Amino acid sequence: MPLPNPVSAVSSAVHAWSVESQQGARRNAMVASTALAARRAEREDVDEFFAALEPREHVLGVAVAVHH
Repeated sequence: MPLPNPVSAVSSAVHAWSVESQQGARRNAMVASTALAARRAEREDVDEFFAALEPREHVLGVAVAVHH
């Protein structure tokens, strides 16, 4: 029975670490990308909402006129 090769064991461990590290980095990038896309969509919704509102001066003038 041959003795285990320590260089082969180290090489396998380094290879496994590099693959796991790459997969973890890819998962992190996908999670970050998804979060950024959700924030961008929410920001665009808010921008569209505010753009659809009447100008502030007009709204304030109407509100003041109603109370008098």
